[in-house]
Amino acid sequence: MQHDIHDLARTDDVVIVGGGLAGLFCALKLAPRPVTLISAAPLGQGASSAWAQGGIAAAVAEGDTPEAHAADTVAVGGGLVDEAVALGIAREALPRIHDLLAFGVPFDRDLDGRLAAGREAAHSARRIVHVRGDGAGAAIIAALSDAVRRTPSIRLMEGFVAEALLTADGAVSGLQLRKAGNPAARQIVLAARAVVLATGGIGHLYAVTTNPVEASGSGLAIAARAGAVIADPEFVQFHPTAIMVGGDPAPLATEALRGEGATLINGKGERFMLSRHPLAELAPRDIVARGVFAEIAAGRGAFLDARQALGARFATKFPTVHASCTAAGIDPATQPIPIAPAAHYHMGGIAVDARGRSSIEGLWAAGEVSSTGAHGANRLASNSLLEAVVYAARVADDIAGRTMSSTARPPDPVVTARGGAADSAAVKRLRTMMSAHVGVIRDGDGLAEAVRRFAAIEREAGDIVLRIMATSALLVATAAWTRRESRGAHFRSDHPAETPGPGRRTMTTLSAMRDVAHSLDDRPLPRIAQSMIA
Repeated sequence: MQHDIHDLARTDDVVIVGGGLAGLFCALKLAPRPVTLISAAPLGQGASSAWAQGGIAAAVAEGDTPEAHAADTVAVGGGLVDEAVALGIAREALPRIHDLLAFGVPFDRDLDGRLAAGREAAHSARRIVHVRGDGAGAAIIAALSDAVRRTPSIRLMEGFVAEALLTADGAVSGLQLRKAGNPAARQIVLAARAVVLATGGIGHLYAVTTNPVEASGSGLAIAARAGAVIADPEFVQFHPTAIMVGGDPAPLATEALRGEGATLINGKGERFMLSRHPLAELAPRDIVARGVFAEIAAGRGAFLDARQALGARFATKFPTVHASCTAAGIDPATQPIPIAPAAHYHMGGIAVDARGRSSIEGLWAAGEVSSTGAHGANRLASNSLLEAVVYAARVADDIAGRTMSSTARPPDPVVTARGGAADSAAVKRLRTMMSAHVGVIRDGDGLAEAVRRFAAIEREAGDIVLRIMATSALLVATAAWTRRESRGAHFRSDHPAETPGPGRRTMTTLSAMRDVAHSLDDRPLPRIAQSMIA
């Protein structure tokens, strides 16, 4: 239900920021409690969830168990997965799948009417529930968006972004909003004692990403600027096979293609993964991403070749990928597909407990913007949508059991960077530097320079969009500089080995990361390409 802006200025509703899976599901689970749902894009657009070609991981097949699912999650997480969190999520998968079915999600079924489960990389069983093959994300978001629009207790604000989280006496007091795409628009201050951030990831901090433009780290940044504890921001998963046809965001070639036998070749037609890992194309995602990155860096190019494995069956088996290719003039049945690694998923985020509570009273987080401990240093395929619905439901349960004190008046706005058009050239430079120095392969000199540059932008940016992006970029780059080892998706060419012993999660604040950046100001500049820092 759409409401006038002025009706909302003094709301005592729960305020949810984000129109992806976590935000929509949380709003629906809170009904009939009044909720204000803020979405930067119209519902059904601008959410990474809608683009998910995989599905939801759930131990629904005969012989599979939540314990086996949790064990697989722990195995790929680089020693940083919280085992109790992983098991809890796996055990709640089936009831959340039933919730989604009740909201109208048409999961694929087998001939006997049971949920059909597929297999994906690093899962020991068939446990991925899909919708029409590669269309799970879009179908889930469409069904939940329809349900939200039919729910009278949910007040919808589409086309607004949160640019500041307001606090008083260490607790949330409200949000500062602005019309999306118009930094010069008048600020709107919304009073709230309970805020749920479900704003998605950080993919658009990178020059090449599979994420929608809304995934630019806004929720992470506003929470960090309000003092929230941030966990594991250095861990960014890069999908190894984004389709390089000039799109921003880049369309995705699902890893299920490699599961069907598609190979990775360079411009000479050589299968370069054979020498890199015993599983070749089916190696863990971070290893494949580094292999693809290395071929491109060496000037040989990288391609996904499905000509023999699929050929004429490509269009019916993978219609979404086929459409992306043909739109760019590529026939994947007869031509190799040009690919590159792309920022895909952020394992780090706002640190939350088992109920989705952050370190700030009255602030919860769910979905990709949060860090629950479920993914560790590397996410297991199709666990992200599961985590989003499990934690969205937990947040709703936690808030439902609380009585919020009334907010007498909207809090005062915070001072932000001046309005005006976003500096597109500066944004492009930031994204280029993130891909070059905080990307698939990192090193100390490049990270140090990125930290310095992002810290300067965060201090001095002339527009709010750039400042918010620089805040999140600073968190990722500084944590990556501080972690002098390689673990999971974080690879340091100058520290290629994992530190022996138990893994250590990063728990930090923006203030602490600013201090690290300040300490780097006195160090001599490394010799890196001036084109990166111009």
